[in-house]
Amino acid sequence: MSYEKKNISTRYGFRDGLKLAGCGGGDTASTTAAATEAAAEGAETTAQAEAPAENAEVANKDKPLVWFNRQPSNSSTGELDMAALSFNEDTYYVGFDANQGAELQGQMVLDYIEANIDTIDRNGDGIIGYVLAIGDIGHNDSIARTRGVRKALGTGVDKDGNINSDPVGMNADGSATVVQDGTLEINGTTYTVRELASQEMKNSAGATWDAATAGNAVGTWASSFGESIDIVVSNNDGMGMSMFNAWSKDNQVPTFGYDANADAVAAIGEGYGGTISQHADVQAYLTLRVLRNALDGVDVDTGIGTADDAGNVLSDDVYVYNADERSYYALNVAVTAENYQDFMDSTKTYEPVSNQLDASAHPEKSVWLNIYNAADNFLSATYQPLLQNYDDLLNLKVEYIGGDGQTESNITNRLGNPSQYDAFAINMVKTDNAASYTALLSQ
Repeated sequence: MSYEKKNISTRYGFRDGLKLAGCGGGDTASTTAAATEAAAEGAETTAQAEAPAENAEVANKDKPLVWFNRQPSNSSTGELDMAALSFNEDTYYVGFDANQGAELQGQMVLDYIEANIDTIDRNGDGIIGYVLAIGDIGHNDSIARTRGVRKALGTGVDKDGNINSDPVGMNADGSATVVQDGTLEINGTTYTVRELASQEMKNSAGATWDAATAGNAVGTWASSFGESIDIVVSNNDGMGMSMFNAWSKDNQVPTFGYDANADAVAAIGEGYGGTISQHADVQAYLTLRVLRNALDGVDVDTGIGTADDAGNVLSDDVYVYNADERSYYALNVAVTAENYQDFMDSTKTYEPVSNQLDASAHPEKSVWLNIYNAADNFLSATYQPLLQNYDDLLNLKVEYIGGDGQTESNITNRLGNPSQYDAFAINMVKTDNAASYTALLSQ
Protein backbone atom coordinates (compact mmCIF):
# COMPACT_ATOMS: atom_id res chain seq x y z
CA MET A 1 0.00 0.00 0.00
CA SER A 2 1.16 3.54 -0.70
CA TYR A 3 -0.02 6.65 1.04
CA GLU A 4 0.59 10.37 0.61
CA LYS A 5 1.85 11.95 3.81
CA LYS A 6 0.03 15.08 4.85
CA ASN A 7 1.77 18.10 6.39
CA ILE A 8 -0.11 19.32 9.44
CA SER A 9 1.72 22.66 9.40
CA THR A 10 -0.03 23.70 6.18
CA ARG A 11 -3.37 21.92 6.65
CA TYR A 12 -4.11 23.23 10.14
CA GLY A 13 -2.70 26.77 9.82
CA PHE A 14 0.61 26.27 11.68
CA ARG A 15 3.45 28.44 10.39
CA ASP A 16 7.24 28.58 10.79
CA GLY A 17 8.47 31.16 13.32
CA LEU A 18 8.90 34.66 11.85
CA LYS A 19 12.47 36.00 11.53
CA LEU A 20 13.37 39.67 12.04
CA ALA A 21 14.93 41.18 8.95
CA GLY A 22 18.09 43.31 9.35
CA CYS A 23 17.70 47.09 8.79
CA GLY A 24 20.09 49.24 6.83
CA GLY A 25 20.30 53.05 6.82
CA GLY A 26 21.71 55.87 8.92
CA ASP A 27 24.84 55.89 10.96
CA THR A 28 23.62 57.42 14.23
CA ALA A 29 22.63 55.52 17.38
CA SER A 30 19.25 57.22 17.52
CA THR A 31 18.48 56.33 13.96
CA THR A 32 19.51 52.76 14.59
CA ALA A 33 17.44 52.54 17.76
CA ALA A 34 14.41 53.98 16.02
CA ALA A 35 14.77 51.62 13.14
CA THR A 36 15.16 48.68 15.49
CA GLU A 37 12.05 49.67 17.46
CA ALA A 38 10.03 50.14 14.27
CA ALA A 39 11.16 46.79 12.98
CA ALA A 40 10.21 45.12 16.24
CA GLU A 41 6.78 46.75 16.23
CA GLY A 42 6.25 45.75 12.61
CA ALA A 43 7.30 42.20 13.31
CA GLU A 44 4.90 41.99 16.26
CA THR A 45 2.04 43.30 14.14
CA THR A 46 2.89 40.88 11.35
CA ALA A 47 3.13 37.97 13.78
CA GLN A 48 -0.25 38.81 15.28
CA ALA A 49 -1.81 39.01 11.84
CA GLU A 50 -0.22 35.91 10.38
CA ALA A 51 -0.01 33.42 13.25
CA PRO A 52 -3.37 31.68 13.82
CA ALA A 53 -1.26 28.83 15.18
CA GLU A 54 -2.97 26.05 17.05
CA ASN A 55 -6.27 27.87 17.42
CA ALA A 56 -6.78 28.18 13.66
CA GLU A 57 -10.33 27.16 12.82
CA VAL A 58 -10.78 24.34 10.34
CA ALA A 59 -13.94 24.32 8.24
CA ASN A 60 -16.26 21.44 9.07
CA LYS A 61 -16.14 20.28 5.46
CA ASP A 62 -12.36 19.82 5.80
CA LYS A 63 -12.37 17.90 9.08
CA PRO A 64 -11.54 14.16 9.17
CA LEU A 65 -14.56 11.94 8.53
CA VAL A 66 -14.95 8.19 8.81
CA TRP A 67 -18.02 6.30 7.69
CA PHE A 68 -18.26 2.96 9.50
CA ASN A 69 -20.43 -0.16 9.51
CA ARG A 70 -22.66 1.20 6.74
CA GLN A 71 -20.77 1.96 3.56
CA PRO A 72 -22.19 4.87 1.54
CA SER A 73 -23.82 3.13 -1.41
CA ASN A 74 -26.97 2.62 -3.44
CA SER A 75 -29.13 0.19 -1.48
CA SER A 76 -30.68 -1.18 -4.66
CA THR A 77 -27.59 -1.72 -6.80
CA GLY A 78 -24.79 -1.76 -4.23
CA GLU A 79 -22.88 0.89 -6.22
CA LEU A 80 -20.58 2.82 -3.90
CA ASP A 81 -21.25 6.50 -3.27
CA MET A 82 -17.80 7.78 -4.15
CA ALA A 83 -18.84 11.40 -3.60
CA ALA A 84 -19.37 10.56 0.06
CA LEU A 85 -16.29 8.34 0.29
CA SER A 86 -14.11 11.16 -1.07
CA PHE A 87 -15.90 14.03 0.70
CA ASN A 88 -12.52 15.45 1.63
CA GLU A 89 -8.92 14.25 1.64
CA ASP A 90 -9.37 12.77 5.13
CA THR A 91 -12.54 10.75 4.45
CA TYR A 92 -12.52 6.94 4.63
CA TYR A 93 -14.80 3.98 5.29
CA VAL A 94 -14.15 1.29 7.89
CA GLY A 95 -16.02 -2.01 7.83
CA PHE A 96 -15.26 -5.60 7.01
CA ASP A 97 -14.99 -7.75 3.91
CA ALA A 98 -18.68 -8.53 3.47
CA ASN A 99 -18.27 -11.02 0.65
CA GLN A 100 -15.48 -12.94 2.36
CA GLY A 101 -17.54 -13.11 5.56
CA ALA A 102 -20.68 -14.14 3.71
CA GLU A 103 -18.87 -17.00 2.02
CA LEU A 104 -17.48 -18.08 5.40
CA GLN A 105 -20.95 -18.17 6.92
CA GLY A 106 -22.34 -20.24 4.06
CA GLN A 107 -19.39 -22.62 4.24
CA MET A 108 -19.79 -22.92 8.01
CA VAL A 109 -23.40 -24.03 7.60
CA LEU A 110 -22.47 -26.46 4.83
CA ASP A 111 -19.62 -27.95 6.88
CA TYR A 112 -21.99 -28.49 9.81
CA ILE A 113 -24.53 -30.28 7.63
CA GLU A 114 -21.89 -32.58 6.16
CA ALA A 115 -20.38 -33.37 9.56
CA ASN A 116 -23.78 -34.11 11.14
CA ILE A 117 -25.63 -35.66 8.22
CA ASP A 118 -26.62 -38.75 10.23
CA THR A 119 -28.71 -36.70 12.67
CA ILE A 120 -29.54 -33.39 11.03
CA ASP A 121 -32.56 -34.50 8.97
CA ARG A 122 -34.98 -34.45 11.88
CA ASN A 123 -37.97 -36.03 10.15
CA GLY A 124 -35.97 -38.29 7.85
CA ASP A 125 -37.61 -37.06 4.64
CA GLY A 126 -34.31 -36.55 2.79
CA ILE A 127 -34.83 -32.77 2.70
CA ILE A 128 -32.55 -30.51 4.71
CA GLY A 129 -34.86 -27.60 5.41
CA TYR A 130 -33.66 -24.24 6.65
CA VAL A 131 -35.21 -20.88 7.50
CA LEU A 132 -33.44 -17.56 7.05
CA ALA A 133 -33.75 -14.29 8.95
CA ILE A 134 -32.86 -11.38 6.65
CA GLY A 135 -31.74 -8.18 8.39
CA ASP A 136 -32.36 -5.41 5.87
CA ILE A 137 -33.12 -6.10 2.21
CA GLY A 138 -31.37 -2.86 1.22
CA HIS A 139 -28.20 -3.32 3.28
CA ASN A 140 -25.07 -4.49 1.43
CA ASP A 141 -23.96 -6.74 4.30
CA SER A 142 -27.37 -8.36 4.61
CA ILE A 143 -27.53 -8.91 0.85
CA ALA A 144 -24.07 -10.51 0.85
CA ARG A 145 -24.89 -12.87 3.73
CA THR A 146 -28.13 -14.04 2.14
CA ARG A 147 -26.27 -14.69 -1.10
CA GLY A 148 -23.45 -16.46 0.73
CA VAL A 149 -25.77 -18.95 2.37
CA ARG A 150 -27.73 -19.61 -0.81
CA LYS A 151 -24.54 -20.05 -2.82
CA ALA A 152 -23.04 -22.55 -0.40
CA LEU A 153 -26.24 -24.58 -0.12
CA GLY A 154 -27.05 -24.48 -3.83
CA THR A 155 -30.37 -22.70 -3.32
CA GLY A 156 -29.52 -19.43 -5.08
CA VAL A 157 -30.92 -18.37 -8.43
CA ASP A 158 -29.57 -15.69 -10.75
CA LYS A 159 -30.96 -12.17 -10.82
CA ASP A 160 -29.20 -9.60 -12.99
CA GLY A 161 -25.91 -11.44 -12.76
CA ASN A 162 -25.98 -12.02 -9.00
CA ILE A 163 -27.68 -14.45 -6.66
CA ASN A 164 -31.16 -13.20 -5.83
CA SER A 165 -31.22 -11.94 -2.24
CA ASP A 166 -34.96 -11.27 -2.00
CA PRO A 167 -37.01 -12.89 0.80
CA VAL A 168 -38.87 -15.99 -0.32
CA GLY A 169 -41.75 -15.72 2.13
CA MET A 170 -42.99 -19.32 2.55
CA ASN A 171 -41.72 -22.14 0.36
CA ALA A 172 -43.05 -25.39 1.78
CA ASP A 173 -43.10 -27.31 -1.52
CA GLY A 174 -39.99 -25.82 -3.11
CA SER A 175 -41.89 -24.11 -5.92
CA ALA A 176 -40.70 -20.55 -5.21
CA THR A 177 -38.85 -18.74 -8.00
CA VAL A 178 -36.73 -16.54 -5.71
CA VAL A 179 -34.78 -19.66 -4.68
CA GLN A 180 -34.39 -23.22 -5.91
CA ASP A 181 -33.89 -26.56 -4.24
CA GLY A 182 -30.24 -27.47 -3.87
CA THR A 183 -28.74 -30.95 -3.70
CA LEU A 184 -25.97 -32.42 -1.60
CA GLU A 185 -24.40 -35.82 -2.09
CA ILE A 186 -22.89 -37.10 1.14
CA ASN A 187 -21.64 -40.62 1.76
CA GLY A 188 -23.34 -41.87 -1.39
CA THR A 189 -26.76 -40.40 -0.52
CA THR A 190 -28.32 -37.43 -2.28
CA TYR A 191 -30.18 -34.90 -0.13
CA THR A 192 -32.36 -31.97 -1.13
CA VAL A 193 -31.66 -28.61 0.52
CA ARG A 194 -34.65 -26.26 0.70
CA GLU A 195 -35.12 -22.72 1.98
CA LEU A 196 -38.48 -23.20 3.65
CA ALA A 197 -38.97 -19.56 4.61
CA SER A 198 -37.23 -16.20 4.81
CA GLN A 199 -38.26 -12.62 5.51
CA GLU A 200 -36.85 -9.20 6.31
CA MET A 201 -36.95 -8.63 10.05
CA LYS A 202 -38.49 -5.16 10.17
CA ASN A 203 -40.72 -4.05 13.03
CA SER A 204 -43.87 -1.95 12.78
CA ALA A 205 -41.91 1.26 13.41
CA GLY A 206 -39.64 0.53 10.46
CA ALA A 207 -36.47 -0.56 12.27
CA THR A 208 -34.68 -3.43 10.53
CA TRP A 209 -32.47 -6.25 11.88
CA ASP A 210 -35.12 -6.48 14.59
CA ALA A 211 -34.51 -9.30 17.06
CA ALA A 212 -38.03 -9.39 18.48
CA THR A 213 -39.50 -9.72 14.99
CA ALA A 214 -37.17 -12.65 14.31
CA GLY A 215 -38.22 -14.36 17.55
CA ASN A 216 -41.86 -14.07 16.52
CA ALA A 217 -41.12 -15.23 12.99
CA VAL A 218 -39.47 -18.48 14.05
CA GLY A 219 -42.55 -19.31 16.09
CA THR A 220 -44.73 -18.83 13.03
CA TRP A 221 -42.37 -20.90 10.90
CA ALA A 222 -42.26 -23.68 13.47
CA SER A 223 -46.07 -23.82 13.49
CA SER A 224 -46.06 -24.17 9.71
CA PHE A 225 -43.10 -26.49 9.17
CA GLY A 226 -42.53 -28.29 12.46
CA GLU A 227 -39.78 -30.91 12.21
CA SER A 228 -39.08 -29.97 8.60
CA ILE A 229 -36.85 -27.18 9.96
CA ASP A 230 -33.38 -28.64 10.36
CA ILE A 231 -31.29 -25.45 10.33
CA VAL A 232 -31.90 -21.84 11.36
CA VAL A 233 -29.75 -19.17 9.70
CA SER A 234 -29.63 -15.48 10.52
CA ASN A 235 -27.94 -12.44 8.98
CA ASN A 236 -26.75 -11.48 12.46
CA ASP A 237 -26.50 -12.80 16.01
CA GLY A 238 -29.09 -10.43 17.45
CA MET A 239 -31.84 -12.07 15.40
CA GLY A 240 -30.18 -15.47 15.62
CA MET A 241 -30.13 -15.47 19.41
CA SER A 242 -33.73 -14.31 19.54
CA MET A 243 -34.75 -17.32 17.43
CA PHE A 244 -32.45 -19.62 19.39
CA ASN A 245 -33.96 -18.61 22.72
CA ALA A 246 -37.53 -18.56 21.42
CA TRP A 247 -37.51 -21.97 19.75
CA SER A 248 -34.43 -23.65 18.33
CA LYS A 249 -32.53 -24.20 21.59
CA ASP A 250 -35.36 -26.22 23.12
CA ASN A 251 -35.84 -28.12 19.88
CA GLN A 252 -32.10 -28.73 19.42
CA VAL A 253 -32.01 -27.12 15.99
CA PRO A 254 -28.58 -25.61 15.18
CA THR A 255 -28.71 -21.85 14.62
CA PHE A 256 -26.08 -19.83 12.78
CA GLY A 257 -25.58 -16.11 13.08
CA TYR A 258 -23.04 -13.42 12.35
CA ASP A 259 -21.06 -10.91 14.49
CA ALA A 260 -19.65 -13.11 17.28
CA ASN A 261 -21.59 -11.23 19.95
CA ALA A 262 -20.65 -12.38 23.43
CA ASP A 263 -24.01 -14.04 24.14
CA ALA A 264 -23.95 -15.91 20.83
CA VAL A 265 -20.40 -17.14 21.34
CA ALA A 266 -21.30 -18.38 24.82
CA ALA A 267 -24.40 -20.07 23.42
CA ILE A 268 -22.27 -22.26 21.13
CA GLY A 269 -21.63 -24.34 24.23
CA GLU A 270 -25.42 -24.78 24.51
CA GLY A 271 -26.09 -25.77 20.91
CA TYR A 272 -25.88 -22.53 18.92
CA GLY A 273 -24.33 -23.73 15.68
CA GLY A 274 -21.79 -20.97 15.05
CA THR A 275 -21.18 -17.37 14.13
CA ILE A 276 -18.73 -15.19 12.22
CA SER A 277 -16.35 -12.78 13.89
CA GLN A 278 -15.95 -9.72 11.71
CA HIS A 279 -12.97 -8.69 13.84
CA ALA A 280 -14.89 -5.90 15.55
CA ASP A 281 -11.78 -5.28 17.65
CA VAL A 282 -9.86 -4.40 14.49
CA GLN A 283 -12.74 -2.40 12.99
CA ALA A 284 -13.22 -0.26 16.10
CA TYR A 285 -9.49 0.47 16.22
CA LEU A 286 -9.40 1.44 12.54
CA THR A 287 -12.46 3.68 12.96
CA LEU A 288 -10.66 5.86 15.48
CA ARG A 289 -7.11 5.33 14.25
CA VAL A 290 -7.79 6.81 10.83
CA LEU A 291 -9.18 9.92 12.54
CA ARG A 292 -6.20 10.11 14.92
CA ASN A 293 -3.76 10.00 12.02
CA ALA A 294 -5.57 12.73 10.11
CA LEU A 295 -5.68 14.93 13.20
CA ASP A 296 -1.97 14.37 13.76
CA GLY A 297 -1.22 15.13 10.11
CA VAL A 298 0.73 11.91 9.61
CA ASP A 299 0.66 9.16 7.02
CA VAL A 300 -2.71 7.42 7.24
CA ASP A 301 -0.94 4.06 7.48
CA THR A 302 0.63 4.98 10.82
CA GLY A 303 -0.29 2.46 13.51
CA ILE A 304 -2.04 0.36 10.86
CA GLY A 305 0.37 -1.20 8.37
CA THR A 306 3.33 0.76 9.78
CA ALA A 307 4.17 0.76 13.49
CA ASP A 308 3.54 4.01 15.35
CA ASP A 309 5.74 5.47 18.09
CA ALA A 310 3.99 3.27 20.69
CA GLY A 311 4.46 0.06 18.68
CA ASN A 312 0.85 -0.34 17.48
CA VAL A 313 0.62 -2.17 14.13
CA LEU A 314 -1.75 -4.57 12.34
CA SER A 315 -0.65 -7.58 10.32
CA ASP A 316 -2.01 -7.97 6.79
CA ASP A 317 -3.94 -11.12 7.71
CA VAL A 318 -6.52 -9.17 9.72
CA TYR A 319 -7.38 -6.31 7.34
CA VAL A 320 -7.12 -5.06 3.78
CA TYR A 321 -7.20 -1.55 2.34
CA ASN A 322 -8.82 -0.74 -1.01
CA ALA A 323 -7.42 2.58 -2.20
CA ASP A 324 -9.94 2.94 -5.04
CA GLU A 325 -12.80 2.66 -2.54
CA ARG A 326 -10.99 4.58 0.22
CA SER A 327 -12.05 1.72 2.47
CA TYR A 328 -10.50 -0.39 5.21
CA TYR A 329 -11.94 -3.89 5.59
CA ALA A 330 -11.36 -6.21 8.53
CA LEU A 331 -11.21 -9.90 7.63
CA ASN A 332 -13.60 -12.46 9.12
CA VAL A 333 -13.13 -15.65 11.14
CA ALA A 334 -15.60 -18.52 11.61
CA VAL A 335 -16.43 -19.21 15.28
CA THR A 336 -17.64 -22.75 15.96
CA ALA A 337 -17.60 -25.39 18.68
CA GLU A 338 -13.92 -25.99 17.89
CA ASN A 339 -12.67 -22.48 18.72
CA TYR A 340 -15.43 -20.48 20.39
CA GLN A 341 -13.69 -20.22 23.75
CA ASP A 342 -11.07 -18.00 22.10
CA PHE A 343 -13.80 -15.44 21.35
CA MET A 344 -15.63 -15.25 24.68
CA ASP A 345 -14.72 -11.62 25.42
CA SER A 346 -15.96 -9.62 22.44
CA THR A 347 -15.06 -6.24 23.95
CA LYS A 348 -11.36 -6.89 24.50
CA THR A 349 -9.05 -4.70 22.43
CA TYR A 350 -6.84 -6.36 19.85
CA GLU A 351 -3.50 -6.94 21.57
CA PRO A 352 -1.15 -5.72 18.78
CA VAL A 353 -2.84 -2.28 18.82
CA SER A 354 -3.48 -1.82 22.53
CA ASN A 355 -0.57 0.48 23.39
CA GLN A 356 -1.25 3.92 24.87
CA LEU A 357 -0.25 6.94 22.76
CA ASP A 358 1.81 9.68 24.39
CA ALA A 359 -0.52 12.63 25.05
CA SER A 360 2.27 15.16 24.54
CA ALA A 361 2.85 13.93 20.98
CA HIS A 362 -0.83 13.12 20.32
CA PRO A 363 -2.89 15.71 22.24
CA GLU A 364 -6.55 15.16 23.02
CA LYS A 365 -9.00 15.87 20.21
CA SER A 366 -12.80 15.76 20.18
CA VAL A 367 -14.82 13.38 17.98
CA TRP A 368 -18.56 13.20 17.31
CA LEU A 369 -19.63 9.60 16.68
CA ASN A 370 -23.05 8.07 16.24
CA ILE A 371 -24.47 4.55 16.38
CA TYR A 372 -27.39 4.23 13.93
CA ASN A 373 -29.53 2.33 16.45
CA ALA A 374 -28.89 2.32 20.18
CA ALA A 375 -30.79 -0.98 20.37
CA ASP A 376 -28.59 -2.82 17.86
CA ASN A 377 -26.99 -5.66 19.83
CA PHE A 378 -23.72 -5.85 17.92
CA LEU A 379 -23.07 -2.11 17.81
CA SER A 380 -24.17 -1.33 21.36
CA ALA A 381 -22.84 -4.42 23.15
CA THR A 382 -19.67 -5.07 21.15
CA TYR A 383 -18.61 -2.20 18.87
CA GLN A 384 -19.24 0.78 21.15
CA PRO A 385 -17.52 -0.79 24.21
CA LEU A 386 -14.52 -1.46 21.96
CA LEU A 387 -14.54 2.14 20.73
CA GLN A 388 -14.67 3.31 24.32
CA ASN A 389 -11.62 1.21 25.14
CA TYR A 390 -9.67 2.55 22.18
CA ASP A 391 -10.62 6.22 22.55
CA ASP A 392 -8.58 6.49 25.75
CA LEU A 393 -5.59 4.73 24.17
CA LEU A 394 -5.70 7.15 21.22
CA ASN A 395 -6.33 10.28 23.35
CA LEU A 396 -9.67 11.01 21.72
CA LYS A 397 -12.59 12.52 23.58
CA VAL A 398 -15.58 10.93 21.84
CA GLU A 399 -19.21 11.93 22.20
CA TYR A 400 -21.38 8.88 21.50
CA ILE A 401 -24.84 9.41 20.02
CA GLY A 402 -27.39 6.57 19.78
CA GLY A 403 -29.99 6.75 17.01
CA ASP A 404 -33.43 5.16 16.81
CA GLY A 405 -32.65 2.91 13.83
CA GLN A 406 -35.42 4.50 11.78
CA THR A 407 -34.59 8.04 10.66
CA GLU A 408 -31.44 9.99 9.88
CA SER A 409 -32.99 13.14 11.37
CA ASN A 410 -33.00 11.53 14.81
CA ILE A 411 -29.21 11.61 14.50
CA THR A 412 -28.50 14.72 12.43
CA ASN A 413 -30.72 16.86 14.68
CA ARG A 414 -28.22 16.13 17.46
CA LEU A 415 -25.29 17.53 15.51
CA GLY A 416 -26.34 21.11 15.94
CA ASN A 417 -22.86 22.57 16.26
CA PRO A 418 -20.29 20.59 14.24
CA SER A 419 -17.72 23.33 14.80
CA GLN A 420 -17.11 22.18 18.38
CA TYR A 421 -15.65 18.87 17.15
CA ASP A 422 -12.35 18.06 15.47
CA ALA A 423 -13.55 14.99 13.56
CA PHE A 424 -16.59 12.85 12.84
CA ALA A 425 -17.41 9.12 12.69
CA ILE A 426 -20.78 8.36 11.11
CA ASN A 427 -22.92 5.22 11.10
CA MET A 428 -25.95 5.90 8.88
CA VAL A 429 -29.39 4.38 9.24
CA LYS A 430 -29.52 3.75 5.48
CA THR A 431 -26.54 3.44 3.16
CA ASP A 432 -28.13 5.86 0.65
CA ASN A 433 -28.23 8.78 3.05
CA ALA A 434 -24.66 10.06 3.25
CA ALA A 435 -25.74 13.40 1.79
CA SER A 436 -27.80 14.10 4.92
CA TYR A 437 -24.53 14.33 6.81
CA THR A 438 -22.21 15.87 4.23
CA ALA A 439 -24.74 18.64 3.58
CA LEU A 440 -24.71 19.44 7.29
CA LEU A 441 -20.90 19.53 7.40
CA SER A 442 -20.77 21.69 4.28
CA GLN A 443 -22.85 24.54 5.72
